[in-house]
Amino acid sequence: MKKQLTSKQRHFARAWASGMSLSDAYREAFSVSDSTTAASVHTLASRLAGQVEVRSRYEQLLKERDRQIAASAVSRRDRVLDWLEGVYQGTEDADAVRVRAAELTGKASGLFETNINVTSQQQDSSGIAAEIEAMLLAATANESDTEDEKPEHLH
Repeated sequence: MKKQLTSKQRHFARAWASGMSLSDAYREAFSVSDSTTAASVHTLASRLAGQVEVRSRYEQLLKERDRQIAASAVSRRDRVLDWLEGVYQGTEDADAVRVRAAELTGKASGLFETNINVTSQQQDSSGIAAEIEAMLLAATANESDTEDEKPEHLH
């Protein structure tokens, strides 16, 4: 059975997922006296972050935030695209400032991006020469194999 988090543990996970450091999230969620050293706070925060239930909640919060960000970007792209289509078709009024704002919003949400990944392998000349020689040897070996297979007489 999964152990339930305390309200302080949930608060810690939320603060940590919001971008705070472990120590700052711990200070936010728990009553830490001024005399507590930074090393002690760090140790306590690290131990708490290492607990399976706390880390699971933290990861769940991060996934939720990522989903919200993605949904927001998609909805923003859709709104910009719909508006730009309306401008193109003449159903929307547009001045230069609004068009520029739509363009910048579209760029910020990835509307106009085309991702092309190109990978290349760098070889020195000796590597290329060895590769060519191997191909030539394979080609000449194939030629001699096909010559051996030719029948001498057809009856």
